[in-house]
Amino acid sequence: MDWKQAWSTTTTTTNTTLNALAPMCAPFAARWDRDAERRAQFRTPENLKALMAAQREHNSSRSTAVMARNQRSAARKASNNPLSGTRRAARTAHKAARQHHSQARSVLKAARNNYPATLTARAVQAHAAHTVPSSLATWLMSEAAHTLTLWPASISAGLIGLNMAGLWLGRRKPSVQLDDEMTAEERRLASRLDPSFWIHNADARGLSGTVPTPAKLTPAGLVSHVRLDGRWTPKTFRAKSDEIRALLGARTDLRMEITSGSHGDRATLTLRTRSAADGIDLSGWEPGAPWGIDTVTGEPVMVPLGRRMLVAGTSGSGKSWSTRALLAEGSQAEDHRLVVIDPKRVEAMNWQHRARTAVTPDEVLDVSDDLVAEMHERLELIPRGRDVIEISPERPRITVFVDEGAEVISMARTKTGKSSGDEDADGYGRIMENFRTLARMARAAEIILIWATQKPTMDRNGGIDPQISAQITYRAALALSTSGESRVVFGEDATEKGWHAHELPMPGVAMLRSGPKAKPHAISTRAFAPADVIALPERPTWHREPLKPSGSTLRLVKEQTTPTAATAHAPATVGAETNRDRVLRAVHDGARTLRDITDRTGINKGTVSREIKTLTATGSLRKTDDGMLQPGQEAA
Repeated sequence: MDWKQAWSTTTTTTNTTLNALAPMCAPFAARWDRDAERRAQFRTPENLKALMAAQREHNSSRSTAVMARNQRSAARKASNNPLSGTRRAARTAHKAARQHHSQARSVLKAARNNYPATLTARAVQAHAAHTVPSSLATWLMSEAAHTLTLWPASISAGLIGLNMAGLWLGRRKPSVQLDDEMTAEERRLASRLDPSFWIHNADARGLSGTVPTPAKLTPAGLVSHVRLDGRWTPKTFRAKSDEIRALLGARTDLRMEITSGSHGDRATLTLRTRSAADGIDLSGWEPGAPWGIDTVTGEPVMVPLGRRMLVAGTSGSGKSWSTRALLAEGSQAEDHRLVVIDPKRVEAMNWQHRARTAVTPDEVLDVSDDLVAEMHERLELIPRGRDVIEISPERPRITVFVDEGAEVISMARTKTGKSSGDEDADGYGRIMENFRTLARMARAAEIILIWATQKPTMDRNGGIDPQISAQITYRAALALSTSGESRVVFGEDATEKGWHAHELPMPGVAMLRSGPKAKPHAISTRAFAPADVIALPERPTWHREPLKPSGSTLRLVKEQTTPTAATAHAPATVGAETNRDRVLRAVHDGARTLRDITDRTGINKGTVSREIKTLTATGSLRKTDDGMLQPGQEAA
């Protein structure tokens, strides 16, 4: 390496070091310059004239006070009588002179404040206050020891040097190198994040005491680390987001994140000018494809099957498009089945060829009863030493997707044929009891609940049940309406930890909190159109039969028409026997009570009760006076 290269390397290293030190000294220099400018603004000719007049008046009043004091002393010596006219006159004159002197001193003090000394003069006075004694101490100590003692003087010289160096470094403008790959917007934002620009304009926005580092370009946008002085904390700095946006001149729709930094007096400011997911095709779906891409790190985001999940998002946020990839994955394998519960019907229609769907209150009650009965039977089959049943094509994992949770909760508050303010076990109130049971107990039976809602609140009109929410392990949210909804979805610490789903753009951008180590990064989710769902191949759907030792019976469920009075009691072929057929056959075989029928058929009590009502209405069954069931007249 020749001397030119060595000189270039030394120069580069020196500039880098000075650039790193400049932001540390910038607040000191800015405060110095502000105070110097304030003093200069007061040093007007008018204030100078007032100061000179005050000084003259003060000197005159001081002389008058001295003269009055001397006259009073002479009067005391001339007469021993304190009540004599001479002494009283001298005393009154002295008192008036002192009062006048005091007033003149106050006026002089105010005049000096109105015409202050320059900051340079004050600095010279302050340094002289320690330089003179230290120089004298150096001389005396050197004389005593017959050697030259330099440390007192060197300390004073060091203080003067630190003062001058701090001012020079603080006023120095770092040479910020902007990345060539920056867009025009990023260059403008980076120039405003330059410490020299920030410090000179922060005070006008109420941000004095904060100093950013030069912005760095990352795959997710611009990142700057802000030092917080004095009263500032990351929380108070975050509360000034509007002032920060105005200082930077950033777009109102540009996502800005302010989080805690590496130390208590540091904050991290991130401007999401770009996404690490840009250029990645997230349309369509194939088995094993990630749910989305982390827009900060660019890493694929996988949502494993078998996790209870909450998905929230306001209307238009892309909630349905984002969850379809999860449902496709949950219905693809031979040992996976899907159940879709959709009171709005729209989403359920897309999945009729791959899932068991429930739309009406009766259908939702039926499928929830079947799921609870299936859960209890599976739990009895879990062997000792295991905490989860082993899935197989005979006993598949059942993913239960509820879309929309608020409608299901509202449905559960309605009795059969009329409205009721309270849930009723004899009506549809059992729907929510079933889902709460599934949320609490069904994971071990590999019955997994995914709860989706547009209204992530827990009030009467909300879409999240507290008991179900307490069991959720994976929480995803697309754009939400308020910070309160973000706290309901992600927890009470959502605002503090940066889980600001209410600031997400729409559509198709989500956050996923899957554990204590999850980071509040925005995720660009996979877009799955209804046409893509309909184009998926058919899959077997789950339908519960009494569990045999080898497992549950699975078959494709075809749409069945409601039996009429003429067909309700007709014998059915064994392969197509329905719950209604089995209930009717049990009565013909001698069952006379609801419990007898339940024991003979293995069907849960709620389903048996509804089938009895239907068969009684069509005349296929009748009840005797003592409440016993008998075959109807038509059946007889």
